[in-house]
Amino acid sequence: MAPPKRDWLFCLILALVTILAYKPAWHGELVWDDQANITTPDLRSLDGLRRVWFELRTTQQYYPLLYTSYWIQQRLWGDSPTSYHIVNILLHIGCAVLVLKILRFLRIPGAELVTIIFALHPVNVETVAWITERKNTLSGLFALASTLSYLKFDDGRNRWSYIFAVGLFVLGLLSKTAIVTLPLAWLVICWWKRGAIALRRDIMPLIPFLFLSAAAGLMTSWVEYGNIAYKARSLDFSLLDRCLIAGRAFWFQLSKVLWPSNLMFIYPRWEINSAVWWQYLFPLATLALLAVLWMVRRSSKGPFAGMLIYILLLLPMLGFLNQYFFVFSFVSDHWQYLACLGIITPCASGIVQLAKRLNWENWLEPATTLLIGGVLFVITSQESHAYTNIETLFRTTIARNPACWMAEVNLGNILYQTNRVSEAMDLFKLAERTQPAVAHYSLGNSLFNIGRSSDAIQQYREALRIDPGYAEVHSNLGNVLFQTGRVAEAMDEYKEALRIYPDFAAAHNNLASLLVQTDRASEAIDHYKQSLRISPNSADTHSNLGAALAQMGRIPEAIEEVKAALRINPYDSGVRNNLTKLKKMEKTTPAKK
Repeated sequence: MAPPKRDWLFCLILALVTILAYKPAWHGELVWDDQANITTPDLRSLDGLRRVWFELRTTQQYYPLLYTSYWIQQRLWGDSPTSYHIVNILLHIGCAVLVLKILRFLRIPGAELVTIIFALHPVNVETVAWITERKNTLSGLFALASTLSYLKFDDGRNRWSYIFAVGLFVLGLLSKTAIVTLPLAWLVICWWKRGAIALRRDIMPLIPFLFLSAAAGLMTSWVEYGNIAYKARSLDFSLLDRCLIAGRAFWFQLSKVLWPSNLMFIYPRWEINSAVWWQYLFPLATLALLAVLWMVRRSSKGPFAGMLIYILLLLPMLGFLNQYFFVFSFVSDHWQYLACLGIITPCASGIVQLAKRLNWENWLEPATTLLIGGVLFVITSQESHAYTNIETLFRTTIARNPACWMAEVNLGNILYQTNRVSEAMDLFKLAERTQPAVAHYSLGNSLFNIGRSSDAIQQYREALRIDPGYAEVHSNLGNVLFQTGRVAEAMDEYKEALRIYPDFAAAHNNLASLLVQTDRASEAIDHYKQSLRISPNSADTHSNLGAALAQMGRIPEAIEEVKAALRINPYDSGVRNNLTKLKKMEKTTPAKK
């Protein structure tokens, strides 16, 4: 084992090198969904922090510790994107230090090389340079710290080490629940250490961790269901399909760890077809690989253990459970942030052990470290450039994945809003090749936002001609028709959106607003309540419901709804004025039942 002073010097040097590798991302702007994930204005109060923890669906995902870290950072440094990037890089460095400590504790050869590769591997750029993926670095830090503590417990059966492991694991789950399979990885490590698994010694201590994993997984599934329920129609795969997805995703992700070239923010989404024979080769090859590694375990258990850990940590993202991101692609670099250690560790350790067997460790190990570290530094630095701003990220993605309609329509919307109309139209036309309905819908949104209502209606109708079951288009078309006074047509569109997708909160809210305008407040109240059942933390819907209740003369109920809106967004002066008016009305108007 290396002397502590040498390890700390190594970590300091590696930290500086890692910071320099990510220099292009230091001053990067917010990209894609960063704005929705960092602390929004309505959550910047102490009550907002309370809501993050105790009101479900206040944030996109129930990761309260993650959003607490955003809340604290916003208090300290405001909205500076640079500070978010710096914290992400520092958390990544913290993860690398813990990787070194874990490998030292397990006495695995090549610990320094493993740590260098993990810190500088380009497949981790998406996690480190994308502000939204702090959930990876933060949960990774707690997951690795929990792993170290559990391994110490496993070594000496120290009660405090076990308690620390449980606590750290809970903190990791509160940052991101993708670490739910981590206890199974610990079980593999126990097998690797001793060559066998014992019920009392190895499995029983893991039961509390598995229980916590199950609870966190169920909570996440429930909270996120609203985000994927409607999209699930495009993710309705059979078990056989999901096995085909998992097999191919495994080999794709593995290839990016072993050879990190042509990395992308959004990879091409392949078509799954159980009638195509060659698609079965991927899961079969996975099973064959595991069988071969199992057969050679007597010579070395490391490769089998590493591969099993890789699969287990990647398992939540392999396709057996629906992810919203599957709408765009079945694979993503940030999904294998911790999982990649299962591949990196045996490979790097094997190189070091081979050098020692050949008595070449004096020159081969340092030369390999410099070569691999240098190459990874250069590639990581280049990849970090993509995250300097949203236009650069989407243009880089389109250049590498010309069929990426998501990048095309999102960039098209951005350019259209900044009057770069011809460039935007070119992107919408590109998106038409693969997702024509989405392209017309996105163009319609851009036209509507700049006041070209008639043109927006034309684009929405074209999108519906291609895909009549597109609920979002029906709802947005209803908005344009309502704004232009075509109330009956707008109502038909809202109702059609709700027929397709009954849990469409925005459509319920929009239809309710239309009903209020047509003196049908009692019907509107039902739809507002439906919208709040689905999306309980919408300040606008609470405020609108309050207005509808006031129109019905139900002033005390109206006051409660407006107060609820102010609890969610205390900075809305218009709603605060409405509350004042309602309180005056309450004093002069008897309540109606």
